[in-house]
Amino acid sequence: MSFARFMELALYHPTVGYYRRDQARVGYAAGTDFFTASTSGQIFGELVAAACVRLLDRRDPGTHTFVEIGAEPNHSILSGVAHPFAAVRTLRVGEPLILTGQCIVFSNELFDAQPCTRSIFHHGAWREIGVALVGDHFIEVELPPPHGANANAPAAGTEHYRFDQPHGATALAEKIAQQPWTGLFVAFDYGKSLRDLLENFPAGTLRAYYRHAQSNDLLGRPGEQDLTCHICWDWLTAALEANGFPVTTLDSQETFLIRHAADFIAATTAAEAARLSQRKLALLQLLHPAHLGHKFQVLHALR
Repeated sequence: MSFARFMELALYHPTVGYYRRDQARVGYAAGTDFFTASTSGQIFGELVAAACVRLLDRRDPGTHTFVEIGAEPNHSILSGVAHPFAAVRTLRVGEPLILTGQCIVFSNELFDAQPCTRSIFHHGAWREIGVALVGDHFIEVELPPPHGANANAPAAGTEHYRFDQPHGATALAEKIAQQPWTGLFVAFDYGKSLRDLLENFPAGTLRAYYRHAQSNDLLGRPGEQDLTCHICWDWLTAALEANGFPVTTLDSQETFLIRHAADFIAATTAAEAARLSQRKLALLQLLHPAHLGHKFQVLHALR
């Protein structure tokens, strides 16, 4: 099978997929595998709400529904957060993706977990990498044409260079953008430009996370570990612009929050100026370049 199909089954199979299993995945507790900005607590939701209100500009937030896509079970970033939005919807993995009316469509580390195509430049051409079962183990294999055709790969490459093509992320962005809604799109995630992916990551960007340890053993523990791939911001931007978003902006997480939630940050800092509180520590983790401030980026657009 293709690697994209393997990744789809390993992550999203209805009964054994990693994101469909009833287990804690995010946080610092025993048995979790990774943490995200939402691990910082309620302050992340407060920052996002403040930024979204500012980005709506002169549009009334009271007429918009805040829709969080891909949230973890029993969790929403706006839980317990005072906000001015008309309503809050949380779409879990496996639920129908239906968007209408005036919305703020938000996601946090959703696109990097979409199936991607593995390819390698070998003997003068890009060849797709698939997955085969040999005995009790999965192994990587080169797929013959027509699988080997990589329409979005460049004509030439460096021998043995791997290009993990995040087509699933692009397809999801297109699906979201093609639906009949207006308002604000905000995606927190990590990715690179197409040029970066083709020049600076010779081993590709796919990796696994299990118990907070990064691994290159992508085929081990199917259904029990997270698989993730850097998204291509150029492809996501093109998908939005082709579907009615006239201007898209990509910022580092630090830049995005400081630029669009500055008043909230200033008020929070001033209110707890006399002590090093958990909220201030969480704010530092979200903003500082050495923590999450530069590791993550935010793509946002309005239509």
